[in-house]
Amino acid sequence: MTRVVVVGDLMTDAVARARYPLARASDTPAIVTMHGGGSGANIASWLAVEGAEVAFIGRRGADITGRNRDMELMGYGVDARLVMDPERPTGTCVVLVTHKGERTMLSDPGANAALSPDDLPRDLFAQGGHLHLSGYTLINEGSREAGLASLSMARRAGMSISVDCSSSAPLERTGAEPFLEWTQNAKLLFANADQAKVLTGRDEPAAAAKVLTAWFPQVVVKLNDEGALWYTNSRAEPVKVAAKAVERVVDGTGAGDAFTAGFLPAWLDNKPPAESLAAGCHLAAKAISHLGARPRL
Repeated sequence: MTRVVVVGDLMTDAVARARYPLARASDTPAIVTMHGGGSGANIASWLAVEGAEVAFIGRRGADITGRNRDMELMGYGVDARLVMDPERPTGTCVVLVTHKGERTMLSDPGANAALSPDDLPRDLFAQGGHLHLSGYTLINEGSREAGLASLSMARRAGMSISVDCSSSAPLERTGAEPFLEWTQNAKLLFANADQAKVLTGRDEPAAAAKVLTAWFPQVVVKLNDEGALWYTNSRAEPVKVAAKAVERVVDGTGAGDAFTAGFLPAWLDNKPPAESLAAGCHLAAKAISHLGARPRL
């Protein structure tokens, strides 16, 4: 089994789920719950629960929240390599979920913004392994050097590499050109339709995926309730798989992370693209069926 090393963000998600339409500049009843979050840590958690051998490299504060997040990762079975930051708190994200399920996120990266190349354990970068890098690590200026160092170390070790695009608004602020330049040696790119549009200017996901194969041998575009598609430049048409039906969407937070965690093991096992996409959609369906971005402990 290929060991997956995830480099990325660790957060606490404060999820506020509104019961009614938001009353702007006033008060709206909501259910507020606290969960482990951070795209990188979410992916590592789902991978571990699904039986993969996974290590997570990140940074946390010297606070109770950080200790809880650390213990949580270990509870999932993740080899958590977290550096404790003496000055910055553990990252926090306020997730506003409207009564219709639409999410808006307010992020404070905290300790994540100080991840440095010195925080990367050399023993994890070894031949036969796979590196998955969270796009947030590159988009955040403070942790960018660590993200670039992890890509360089993985390449030197002969590891396969995948990268995700994190989120469309910060990706747009960073710019498509720098992001593509930093990540072009990855074998696989994960993007959703909005992120693919930011990178290529193309509205149509399949067209965007085709453009992106100029930089990446393989591209996966997540299409929310329409499933996902996979494309490689040696094919005329993308492979597309429909989303898995769920009885009720409870919370979409972390669905994309769960998809990535479902896709990667099948893909690393050289399963056909349709099978890998279906595995991703299966895990995404699990994620949206309960509150929070992580598996239930």
